[in-house]
Amino acid sequence: MALLGRLFVITFAVFVAMLAAGIAIAVALLGPNWHGLSGDVGDLVGFWLLVFFGTSFAGAIGFLPVVTLIALAEAFNIRSLLVYAGVGALLLVLGFYGGNHVTGEESIDQPPPSVSRPYEITAAAGAVFGLMYWLLAGRNAGRWRERRMPSA
Repeated sequence: MALLGRLFVITFAVFVAMLAAGIAIAVALLGPNWHGLSGDVGDLVGFWLLVFFGTSFAGAIGFLPVVTLIALAEAFNIRSLLVYAGVGALLLVLGFYGGNHVTGEESIDQPPPSVSRPYEITAAAGAVFGLMYWLLAGRNAGRWRERRMPSA
């Protein structure tokens, strides 16, 4: 019965962490233009559409590796906050790099584009994913297997 409850907590935590990563991506992409947003309905809809696509991005890139890493964390009782943040950032950056090689074309008319900015956003979103998952489920990894003594 403890395993079933733990699976529910893990599933909930993964979905909330994906949403948090999507919000981090939306805030990072809109950050330079944040002062220009007026707060009207169009801006809010645009922000939440960007959150939706960011959440889809985080879920699509990392779902199978996340399931594998969660199983390993549960098996080895890994509960470190820094491990979850670092692995989340590394996982999304590797997934982003594997699916998209960002290159800039040379031009004398424009300055070279920042190649590192997409990777910075992806790493930050991965760290947010890892931190949110740790907050909801990771800090109790493997505890469902511990035997509880009945209270007297």
